[in-house]
Amino acid sequence: MAFHPREARFGRREFLGRSAVGIAGLSSLSTILAACGGGSGSSVADLALARPDNPVTWLLYDDNPPVAAGLEPEQGPLKIYNWNGYLWPRIIKDFAKEYGVKVELSTFSTTDESMAKISSGAVDYDVFFPYQERLGRMVLGKLLQPLNHEYLPNLAKNVWPALRDPFYDKGSQYTVPYTVYTTGIGYRADKVQTTPWKLSNPYEIYWDERNRGKTYLLDDGREAPIHMLLKNGITDTNTEKPEDIDLAKQELKSLTPAVNVKLSTDDYTNLPEGRAWVHQMWSGSAISAKWYLPEGTGPEVLGYWFPPDGVGAIGSDMMAVLRSAKNPVLAHHFINYLLDAKHGYDNFAEFNGYQPPFVALDPERLVADGIVSENLKSAVVREQDFVNGNQPLELSPEGQTLWQNAWAEFKAGA
Repeated sequence: MAFHPREARFGRREFLGRSAVGIAGLSSLSTILAACGGGSGSSVADLALARPDNPVTWLLYDDNPPVAAGLEPEQGPLKIYNWNGYLWPRIIKDFAKEYGVKVELSTFSTTDESMAKISSGAVDYDVFFPYQERLGRMVLGKLLQPLNHEYLPNLAKNVWPALRDPFYDKGSQYTVPYTVYTTGIGYRADKVQTTPWKLSNPYEIYWDERNRGKTYLLDDGREAPIHMLLKNGITDTNTEKPEDIDLAKQELKSLTPAVNVKLSTDDYTNLPEGRAWVHQMWSGSAISAKWYLPEGTGPEVLGYWFPPDGVGAIGSDMMAVLRSAKNPVLAHHFINYLLDAKHGYDNFAEFNGYQPPFVALDPERLVADGIVSENLKSAVVREQDFVNGNQPLELSPEGQTLWQNAWAEFKAGA
């Protein structure tokens, strides 16, 4: 069988599926503030919940300024802290050679793991790859330093306008985008009797008894319930209404007797290797799944559904400079390096399968380049998806508890 370079990859939010404490966990705001000694009186009440109709411009603090403009990059070593298997080693090697510095990459497998280490104050990483659901807590905890856009010309040059000035971080004061993805439904076209495209409600394919024992949801306490909400026409993927969350829970629970549903974040191997015929799936996994097909099996057996109107589940991962950075200028240069059209494209096409939100990157080019097969064009993320789609974002402590309890109850009986 073929092997993809991200052989040791972990799901970006695998932590949510591991235990009932995954959502609240170590990175609650009170824990972060206590651990880092920051906040100047900040509390849970200060946490703004960014939404498309409630954009947030995060505060800048006098004791946490951005690095000054016009400085030369430090001599390193540049210390990067990223998800396991999410950054092409060639990119690191080339940057180190171009800048004449040493680069050290440390990795984490769960968000709680990374937040605990950063909050401890015992590490001095320069570049960090945070997740939207923790952004407000990190800003209030003063774990991130504001960005100086003088060092980031590729942000305005290459990135979609929708993510240059995102509602969750107006002005991109603390973060810039790294990758984007959708959460759709992957399927084996050579195994299923019908596909999501043929159903009036595509989410109903999860209940197709002909796929019993071969139907998977992502083992993720936000993603799996979100598809249950969308099935029922609830597009608020951050709802804190008890009745909505209870509905999602009941739908999840009904899948066990219906199809003996299974949970996993190994979507990128389960589908191509045939363990799953239907799998809730991240778009990047659909694109990279071809590397795991049995020898002699072509990518035409793979399929990926995402709503054509873009009203589905979407997300993005980000890049930031930590307040503890000893090489903040060099860190900015590295982020700008990844925002370069060629470097960002190569990181996606040659390694991780998760695309950068670049203006010049379009579905037809990806098919022409052989990066995405024609039958998987729906896995390519478009800027309009971030206008029409719905992202899982930070919840209030009360909302976290509702989602946490519903997921724990489902998993206890799954």
